[in-house]
Amino acid sequence: MPGGSGDASLAGSYFRIERKGDDFPFYRGAPVALTSAQWWLVMLGVAVGFAALIFPPPFLRGSVSNFVPAVLYCVLPLAALAFVSGGAWTAIFRPLRVRDGFWMVGFAILNIAITFVVGSIMIGVMETSANDAVGSAATQSGGALVLFLARTAIQLFGEEVMSILPFLAILYWLVARRSFSRKTAVIIATLLVAIIFAAAHLPTYDWNVPQTLMGVGVARIVLLLPYIITKNILVSTGAHIVNDWMMFAVSIFAAGASSADTG
Repeated sequence: MPGGSGDASLAGSYFRIERKGDDFPFYRGAPVALTSAQWWLVMLGVAVGFAALIFPPPFLRGSVSNFVPAVLYCVLPLAALAFVSGGAWTAIFRPLRVRDGFWMVGFAILNIAITFVVGSIMIGVMETSANDAVGSAATQSGGALVLFLARTAIQLFGEEVMSILPFLAILYWLVARRSFSRKTAVIIATLLVAIIFAAAHLPTYDWNVPQTLMGVGVARIVLLLPYIITKNILVSTGAHIVNDWMMFAVSIFAAGASSADTG
């Protein structure tokens, strides 16, 4: 099994939610060992991919041309991983199972529920900023909406790449270089990735640090769990897409209902 490990030393080091016998790739040398320098090269790919997404040139900001930055956001980190690991880069993927669909929908619903609770708390104690992407979905229709959703799906896959590759790099550093236990390393890596992911979203929320850490950071932890359970980036991506598209649907429905009331 790609990235799996039958090492008896891992006995008792899995969390209850994980699929036993299938471990995270790379951090313990399976399917290939990566050095610190190689991990830094992968992180450079992640950073350059993110820069391509948020700083596109003017000619890549059209309704169709803006697919290019979204694709680069995904491809550049994966290309860096493929460069240092060869064909082993596919170890972050697994074949999809029927039950994976339930994980996608279940964690999307769970995240929306937690986001609602956290959001309600934040509104009561601080000033908050809206996510323009959710609001902009309500302004789209027809072919423009299809393009918007398609680009969003690609970008959300890129967000999973930007989260999971640093997660694996931190896991490597903590376990292989600092001799942390696997469980401790997974917890620390999850929290650090949540902080990194939240920091990347600061411009989206007008640099509101408390809101971004509480909202985006918590959501990142919830949506990373499908990967921790399945070791399959496609499952966490699916959960992320279902989550965001459900929020877009609510925004579109609300806008339509408002228009009907004022019409």
